[in-house]
Amino acid sequence: MSLHTEYPFTLPKGYVDDDGTLHRKGVMRLACARDEIEPLRDPRVKENDAYANVIVLARVITELGTMSRLTPKVIEGLFASDYRYLQDFYRVINFGDPSVLEDLEPGSPFPEEAVTVD
Repeated sequence: MSLHTEYPFTLPKGYVDDDGTLHRKGVMRLACARDEIEPLRDPRVKENDAYANVIVLARVITELGTMSRLTPKVIEGLFASDYRYLQDFYRVINFGDPSVLEDLEPGSPFPEEAVTVD
């Protein structure tokens, strides 16, 4: 059995960059403790706790379309439905709730053991 650390996704609407290019397909990696701890030091999080989610997503999304480095600004520019989708997707791959996996990525090859928490 191997541990899956990266998971493909497709945004419902997609991110439109400054050049007008639509980015829908991406990859999210599993989060490590540092991904959730580091944002707590950010002054934007001290003003608004919810901003930690923006920073965490920017850290764990390894690619979105042709973009290989995402910033919090990119996450801020997502449509609300895509942002919500990514939050749900993050919870599924990191905390193992396979009951919502088919709703998020129908037909995707997610091995059951990759999302099961013991």
